[in-house]
Amino acid sequence: MNTFTEIRESVVGLSKPERAELAVFLLGSLDDTHYWVDDEEVDQRSAEMDSGAVVGVTKEEFRKLCGR
Repeated sequence: MNTFTEIRESVVGLSKPERAELAVFLLGSLDDTHYWVDDEEVDQRSAEMDSGAVVGVTKEEFRKLCGR
């Protein structure tokens, strides 16, 4: 059986679409956790960004906000 470190290292070698698919699988496997975003919510948030009602952050800013 692989250790977490071995699994993590092997995942790094996957393509972006493969990593995204794995992320969706892993998040979906968590009990009692809501990560689903429907198309209506995506459209609403996109419209908020387009209208200027909300301001996005860069990937770097997001990481800083998350403490990384």
